[in-house]
Amino acid sequence: MAESNMSEENQKKIPPGLWKMCGGLPLAIVIMAGHVACNPDKVENDWKEVCTRLVPDSGKPLGQDGVTMILSHCYNDMPAEIKTCSLHLCIFPKGRKISRKRLTWRWLAEGFVSEKDGLSAEDVAETYFNHLIKRKIIRAVEHSSNGKVKSYQVHDMVLKYIVSRASEENFVTVVGGHWLMAPPSNKVRRLSLQGGGSKYKKGMDGMNFSHVRSLTLFGSLTRLPSNSLKLGIVQVLDLEGCNDFKKQHAKEICKMLLLKYLSLRRTEIDKIPKKIGKLQYLETIDIRETNVTELPSTISQLERLVNILGGNKRTRKALKLPDDLKKETMKSLRILSGIEIDERSVVVVADLHLLTELRKLAIYKLNIRKGSKIFKELSSAIEYLGGYSLHTLKIDDESSEFLKSLSALSFPPKFLNALELSGKLVELPQWITKLDALTKLTLSVRVLTTDALRQLSKLKTLFSLTFSLTSGKVDSETGATTGENKADGEIIVPASGFEELKLLHFSAPLVPLTFQNNAMPKLERIALRFSNFGGMHDMENLQGLKEVHLRMHDKAGEVTKLKFA
Repeated sequence: MAESNMSEENQKKIPPGLWKMCGGLPLAIVIMAGHVACNPDKVENDWKEVCTRLVPDSGKPLGQDGVTMILSHCYNDMPAEIKTCSLHLCIFPKGRKISRKRLTWRWLAEGFVSEKDGLSAEDVAETYFNHLIKRKIIRAVEHSSNGKVKSYQVHDMVLKYIVSRASEENFVTVVGGHWLMAPPSNKVRRLSLQGGGSKYKKGMDGMNFSHVRSLTLFGSLTRLPSNSLKLGIVQVLDLEGCNDFKKQHAKEICKMLLLKYLSLRRTEIDKIPKKIGKLQYLETIDIRETNVTELPSTISQLERLVNILGGNKRTRKALKLPDDLKKETMKSLRILSGIEIDERSVVVVADLHLLTELRKLAIYKLNIRKGSKIFKELSSAIEYLGGYSLHTLKIDDESSEFLKSLSALSFPPKFLNALELSGKLVELPQWITKLDALTKLTLSVRVLTTDALRQLSKLKTLFSLTFSLTSGKVDSETGATTGENKADGEIIVPASGFEELKLLHFSAPLVPLTFQNNAMPKLERIALRFSNFGGMHDMENLQGLKEVHLRMHDKAGEVTKLKFA
């Protein structure tokens, strides 16, 4: 386990006693492996000194209590700024799966991370997160299709240690949950309310909340201490997944004038008050998977806003931007996700050109007429922003007229590393093979051909490829194909190309793929969704394949259902 993180040369520097010291305890070995991986310059004598420091007497292996000693040693070895970020992990309850982005956005709002060595603050936060992964302080439990960690967990014993350190330093105050934390001796600065009945309320008795600048709640809003939403110096308010949200709560939030991070994701809020415009320091507003369908015009007063996150991708519910949105005051925007664009969005789309810092644009619903002014403006905006910092582009166009028009772009969005086009594409945009930085591609198409696959195989950096065939019919009993999904009866995956591809997702009535020898040499995972499994050939030619995930469409025929029952 430890050796997998090190080169052969570095392994030779490490005395066997280092691993013997861990006493065969899995967590001790894992944490020490992370420590070793982050210190490649240490020589054998350095590691012997570590052993002596942790086991000064007889050199006997550490017992269960020794894991805490190893945790303490490895924690103290971390750079100061990463120690701070690690203490923040105890905000979340034991056993909880947490989004990487949720964590890093909170770090930014708290001021734990800043620009460094030419990297943006966001990129530095990613670096710190990856360092904690390498240290084995956190464990990746879910990856995005571009290979990045999507969510993580913290081992119970690691979290217990972090809670203890955070309590000692009065960094975070945890109330309820699985931890019995001593009441803070002075002011509460970061408060995490994790529930727990009578002990929960007792834990808050006598606490001074007047200096709370970060408030996180899990469960019901009825558990909030009285007047807690009136705390004027709160910078981070995270109510993700909370229930019992009332209109009054929204009004109170608009009085938290220093707020930088606001998450109301998966709450019952249905309207954002106009007074949101008073939150002049707000950087992130997350209202995904709520009933909010429109933002007030006052949102344009928030000059520091970096992330607007709305809509629901699964249900295609989208967020309307106000018609009079003043983009000239919102030049800091980097993520604009989950929005709807229709014929009334002319001014909004025209001003998109001003958002030259935009990294991600995700349009969940598009309803515009071909040849209209807004049709041309949107195409122009995408082409313009593609020459700046646009890294992720997602468009869901049910009619697919706009998707067809993208082929005519004179200058492709060359910096894209993620592209998702959902609709009924017949032909791929001609410039798609020129996207030299593309790692993730998701396409919803009417027809897939061998020639199209051969074109895509030229993408040198492609890590994840997803296809969804949206039309055509399949006889669920015989497997005979009709209509546009026929795709010449067979799709050949070429022997060359797809050099870095590791994930392939394919959703279609029938899966007519044939893999040539040495096709997709690094492919590790295939996920297939189908009505009839016939037509998949020569998978043994996929030399690096580790996982195959099969899932039937709801309308699959009885023969197919019986086959996979």
